Amino acid sequence: MKNKRFLIASTGFVPYLDYAPFTELAFRLAKSIVSAGGQVRMMMPRFGVISERRLQLHEVIRLSGTNIVVDDEDIPLIIKVASIPKERMQVYFIDSMESFHQKLVFKEEDGSLRKDLTDFMIFFAKSVVETSKKLNWDADYIINMGWFTAFLPLYLKTYYAHEPLFEKSQLIRFLVKDEEFEGPLPGNLEKKFRFDEINEEKYRYYLPPEPVNLEKGAAEMSDMLMTGDEDLSDELKDIFNRYPKIKGKVTLSILEENPQLFIDLLKQFQVH
Repeated sequence: MKNKRFLIASTGFVPYLDYAPFTELAFRLAKSIVSAGGQVRMMMPRFGVISERRLQLHEVIRLSGTNIVVDDEDIPLIIKVASIPKERMQVYFIDSMESFHQKLVFKEEDGSLRKDLTDFMIFFAKSVVETSKKLNWDADYIINMGWFTAFLPLYLKTYYAHEPLFEKSQLIRFLVKDEEFEGPLPGNLEKKFRFDEINEEKYRYYLPPEPVNLEKGAAEMSDMLMTGDEDLSDELKDIFNRYPKIKGKVTLSILEENPQLFIDLLKQFQVH
């Protein structure tokens, strides 16, 4: 696995966002890849609750400035970066100066889902791809976890299906315990997908856009599945067992005991 390239897109990484255990798993996974001689780029959304000053985020001018189109609206992309303390790793933050700056993660103060959440998820998926293109980061493996990132596999397999940079990339979806929400995502998701000329045959797995269906859609679009928690819900276990894909199990406790495990699994699968 030496010199193999990895891209990890997660809802969060510790120490920047730690609302769920998988944010620790995402960090440990990146650390294990680097320790094994792999190269990794880490990307997450910059939610408004993440303090730029306290966590020492700064803008990367050469990566910023792209207009990301979401449902016929141009949203300028800003890329910020921070170095993880005591580690030789950086995290790229997907941000916008004009949108998504409320001091929220997923929900409004009254407990309802933030109204721009669906647009933020699409913006994030497209921004991860566009940033990778600017970095010329032709990842051998693209890992994603957290339902917020669920549209990334869909866009890679449809909207960006003919992008040469990713023609050999393997998509790995981690099924993890995440914060639940009731009801579908806000807004007309089908309309937003149709605007991007995504075929209903591809996006139907995400409907209605509730947590379990977001995971179902991401699993359908991915090449490999990993369980990232010991006690997944029955719905997530069903998704893991349903699809005839390359599979594995890499939880935080397992990774703490054997940091090399994930790399060993990939060698065993011999994807490349």
